[in-house]
Amino acid sequence: MKRTTLSLIACAAALAAVTGFAAVATPDGSGADTAAPAARLPVERTSLLCPAPSTSDLAETQYTSFTPVTKGADEKGEAALTTAARGDEAGDAQDGKKDDGKAAKPPVDPKEPGTPATGTTSGSDTPALVGTAEGARAPGWTVQQTTEVAAGTGRGLQGVNCTAPDTEFWFPGASTAAGRTDYVHLTNPDDSAAVVDIELYGKDGALESTVGEGVTVPPHGTESLLLSTLADVKETDLTVHVGVRSGRVGAAVQALDDKTGGDWLTAAADPAGDLVLPGIPKDATAVRLVLFTPGGTDADLKVRLASPSGLITPAGHETVHVKAGMTTGVDLGELTRGEAGSLVLTPTDGAVPVVAAVRVVRGKGGEQESAFIPATDPVGARATAADNRAKGTTLALTAPGEGAEVKVTASAGTEGGTTATKTYTVKAGTTQNVEAPVPAGLKGAYALTVETVSGGPVHASRTLTVADDDVASFTVQTLPDDRGTVSVPNAEEDLSVLQK
Repeated sequence: MKRTTLSLIACAAALAAVTGFAAVATPDGSGADTAAPAARLPVERTSLLCPAPSTSDLAETQYTSFTPVTKGADEKGEAALTTAARGDEAGDAQDGKKDDGKAAKPPVDPKEPGTPATGTTSGSDTPALVGTAEGARAPGWTVQQTTEVAAGTGRGLQGVNCTAPDTEFWFPGASTAAGRTDYVHLTNPDDSAAVVDIELYGKDGALESTVGEGVTVPPHGTESLLLSTLADVKETDLTVHVGVRSGRVGAAVQALDDKTGGDWLTAAADPAGDLVLPGIPKDATAVRLVLFTPGGTDADLKVRLASPSGLITPAGHETVHVKAGMTTGVDLGELTRGEAGSLVLTPTDGAVPVVAAVRVVRGKGGEQESAFIPATDPVGARATAADNRAKGTTLALTAPGEGAEVKVTASAGTEGGTTATKTYTVKAGTTQNVEAPVPAGLKGAYALTVETVSGGPVHASRTLTVADDDVASFTVQTLPDDRGTVSVPNAEEDLSVLQK
């Protein structure tokens, strides 16, 4: 059972207690299934962790917070972000204090559901953040961290959705090659220390390292580790595995390149036999697929591109073989050739769990920028992209199997505007770059909420582009289900269990 599933079960149990369910009724003697269908209820608490955005003095970071309106949620609730500290500073972070003892002011003050909020910071000393939302502001709470770096290693646009704490993460697509500077960021939201193991896997298997064993992340604190200090080997393609021995953390990899800018590499979806990597930009000049299988069995995958007209097999890359315990990288070149596209990976024979991500490059020569798209779970009931602008927002929708209908809602802007909604039909096996709705009278940034109305699973991503004098800087965020609701079994009191 996946750890995320265990977390949902625990959350469901807590919700059941709050809503007054006492015991599950025992079935009658007939053996018939008399249990009523499970109900879906809003979560009552959400935690998010944002890594320190940059070590560059030229960094300008915007935080955008948004909670979609959720039917059945509490009328009241609070949400806040506080500073996470490094090492001995963790005690101050827990108290919400800076080094001078004064209260640390959060970069953004979340607002009520349906209303986005933004805040900005600058420079190299912006800390990691720990966020908590309760009541009405908890279901689907999303915080986007978007950083513009004007020059130097990693220059361009770097974006990441602040992540929920967990106990295991996979990051295919990292690197220790010349010209790359990659860090793994770990943030601990809890009152006790977390102990973490970091494992690196290259083209020949696991890299020898003891530095990544037993890394302690202090309470309400953060640590960042340079991957090249964990192993001496120069590897073009690495898979980073973060496993938590005790506690829980948020984890993300910051991948910075001397020539092609940089971006955040977020955790790939849990290992699976079928994978979807949605929303490769149509003008991508280079696409590199990186895969890893954590089990003891090799994997053979069929590679297809979901285009606007249907599934296409890329010439020369019909299949890919992934050796067990080894990272595999495949150059797919200018894969999309001017059309919207998403990678769909399926087993050629028996399914073997795999994790995957693509590194995408736009532009040529000295005007290149890069971003990452990990394999992601479907939108499910609802997913949200928090930071969108009047120009430069592209929403990609992919239906790898059955066709689907999707509703997209644009929130009001942070400084003005009214909501707008559009519904789209995505044909089976296709990807569409849709013209997302924009709030009427928009001022500031806004949020896009995607909901599956009918049909099969839909995978989605949002590309945000900011043009400057030299290169169209961009970042891509995937949109998996926000898990704003959980399934709670219907139950009724059965006092007879007290008499047995």
